[in-house]
Amino acid sequence: MRALTVRPGTAGSLAVREVPEPPAGDGDLLVAGVAVGVCGTDREIAAGEYGTAPPGREHLVLGHESLGRVQEAPPGSGFAPGDLVVGVVRRPDPEPCGACAHGEPDMCRNGRYSERGIGGLDGFASPRWRVEAGYAVRLDPALHRTGVLLEPTSVVAKAWEQIERVGARAWFEPQRLLVTGAGPIGLLAALLGVQRGLDTHVLDVVTDGPKPELVRALGATYHHDGLDRAVSGAEPDVVLEATGVSSIVFGALSRTAPYGITCLTGVSAGGTRIGVDGGALNREIVLDNDVVIGSVNANRRHYQQAAEALATADAGWLERLISRRVPLERATEAFERRDGDVKVVLDLEG
Repeated sequence: MRALTVRPGTAGSLAVREVPEPPAGDGDLLVAGVAVGVCGTDREIAAGEYGTAPPGREHLVLGHESLGRVQEAPPGSGFAPGDLVVGVVRRPDPEPCGACAHGEPDMCRNGRYSERGIGGLDGFASPRWRVEAGYAVRLDPALHRTGVLLEPTSVVAKAWEQIERVGARAWFEPQRLLVTGAGPIGLLAALLGVQRGLDTHVLDVVTDGPKPELVRALGATYHHDGLDRAVSGAEPDVVLEATGVSSIVFGALSRTAPYGITCLTGVSAGGTRIGVDGGALNREIVLDNDVVIGSVNANRRHYQQAAEALATADAGWLERLISRRVPLERATEAFERRDGDVKVVLDLEG
């Protein structure tokens, strides 16, 4: 069968090539691929920045944002042919740390986990793939067009879980949310904020294209003229940072209301230097009981939370998040950055 592959560590090696059918040892569910999302992680792997192939192999099948339909499922698995499913990305390390041993591989403490389509395990960018029943999540059939958004939504669901757990250390009734960044993660974070009844604001830099309208369609407020203007009406109780831009990260830390929570989901590039008044920032965080947390990846619980969030979202709004659908055989086009793109997906059924 044909699959999207890369030779990890080798820039320019992205290609659709013949690979063997997925062996039964890869999981008890045989799944027909429907779609796979393309994100910054995929582009970085394609650029040779990181990624590892399965043991004994040169190539890695890409794709960690999956969507498929079960073709074969053993009795007692909890799944049946025709079920719409997504595969969980991360697997615990072979000698589990405490977090992995307790079903929290997203919080792995020793870094020896593996990830589908990223490190040590083939991904989902193929017409057929296998997954263990314990690492599959069933979706509402109505999400057959947009269920590929589940993996990024799971990242956001985890972030919200962490925010709410931290908030529960004392009385916590947030009213205002600021999301920095209107990419897929930022927009999905805003969706979950609106679902929680928060006055939601989104900050980005573009003034036209789909992003401002997508924010407004949620009933949220879009800002494009800087952080100061975005918080001028009122300081946010929660900031969910999804840009990784250092100036925005540190600026957001000092813009929350007292007892504010800033959750960082964007990954900053190294080597960026900015001027920060560390003393003033420390003083504000301490005296206001502020909290700063980082959040990445997700476990099966978060996938289930994400599935519930997508099932209750407006189907038309979710559809508009997907800017382009590219056939697998033209997969390299999905890695091209184009004006107006929000989320690009590979169509595995064409």
